Amino acid sequence: MKTAGKIWEFAVITFATVLIAAVVYFFMVPSNLSVGSISGLAIVLSNLVPLTVSQITMIMNVFLLIIGFIFIGREFGAKTVYTSLLLPVALGVFEKLVPNVQSLTGDQFIDCIAYAIFICVGQALLFTRNASSGGLDIVGKLLNKYLRIELGSAIAMAGMAVALSSVLVYDLKTVVISVIGTYLSGIFLDRFLFGSTIKKRVCILSKKNAEILNFILHELHSGATLYHAYGAYTEDMHKEINVIVDKSEYLKLMNYIAKTDPDAFMTVYTINEVMYRPKEINK
Repeated sequence: MKTAGKIWEFAVITFATVLIAAVVYFFMVPSNLSVGSISGLAIVLSNLVPLTVSQITMIMNVFLLIIGFIFIGREFGAKTVYTSLLLPVALGVFEKLVPNVQSLTGDQFIDCIAYAIFICVGQALLFTRNASSGGLDIVGKLLNKYLRIELGSAIAMAGMAVALSSVLVYDLKTVVISVIGTYLSGIFLDRFLFGSTIKKRVCILSKKNAEILNFILHELHSGATLYHAYGAYTEDMHKEINVIVDKSEYLKLMNYIAKTDPDAFMTVYTINEVMYRPKEINK
């Protein structure tokens, strides 16, 4: 059963990655869009260097994986390595099968909307399997670790920078549409996963608190708060873990708890805003 589960997970990750490659190739490439992603940057660079989009994507993904392993560690795992390498391979296959691809809709803006909608399906499938397509996720983690920028904001900033890079080779209309597409992609993905939420507050009661807390602190690199809780019926004392996570962290946490302690009791709250005002030092 465990082997069947792994095969299914591998199939879902493969399908999601190929879907992302198809969306990039059939919607972004023919319309010269640079919606925030490594593939979007590759589309821009393909106008400046004698390489295909798939070749540039492969080079940048391998480079970012190496940088990630050096400066962040081995937290990416085999899934991210697999998807980071499969994506440019799938793009290369599409380049061979459908050379000189033309826009499916004949309209740049409709291509942008279609990309934003369909790309979130592939990304959401990867998130549910505790995987990502690498690329800008690695850039976001670097900004989060060394500049203390919140991870979601860091990835969004990197995506906008890629979209704006299209000004180097395309007209203002293309730049504006690329920026709009980057923004819409983030909104659609948030709504696809959570509705309109950005953060989740998860309260956890488990017999394996130590393992779960270690995962939160050292794998998610997130903070947590512990509360003493007493059962009303037995009056037994328990420790409750409270943690606030973004969309990708939430899915990783749920997957980990499901494997570590299927009997854990959890409550999940929607968080619309998180505010933090550190005290001024030497005030």
